[in-house]
Amino acid sequence: MTDDPVRRDRLIAVTLDEEAFGRGTPDQEHERAIAIYDLIEDNNFGLPGRDVGPYRLTIGLIDAKLALNIADEAGAPVMTHILSLSPFRGMLKDYFLICESYFAAIRTASPAQIEAIDMGRRGLHNEGAQLLADRLRGKVDCDFDTARRLFTLITALHWKGEA
Repeated sequence: MTDDPVRRDRLIAVTLDEEAFGRGTPDQEHERAIAIYDLIEDNNFGLPGRDVGPYRLTIGLIDAKLALNIADEAGAPVMTHILSLSPFRGMLKDYFLICESYFAAIRTASPAQIEAIDMGRRGLHNEGAQLLADRLRGKVDCDFDTARRLFTLITALHWKGEA
């Protein structure tokens, strides 16, 4: 990421609405913190037709839908985008199943088997990122890598902590 302080098409802060998500287990909190750090560290994030960034993103829930509350650098609200999680449910279930297989394989499988499972996991993660990018199109401008990091955060919010 460019450390250009005048670059406006970026996130400078990501927070989670604790009322919506609550505190997780230490493992869950760790995964969420890593996902947020990675997202802030390197992202391209903007709003079509608006140049009010850099942005602060607060993620919450409204009626079981993801609420992306976007504010400007000073914290003034700019917009809220409500994202249905229904299209992601099956993908998240499959993703967590393959992650369980991956963690189990690490203990007993050959390197080739582990690599094959990991390739499947990465492929599913990429599919989730593409679905997210498609669902955000026209509301949020972001590149594929940023969509991938946002999908990582969504998975961290849904992960139950059994790995």
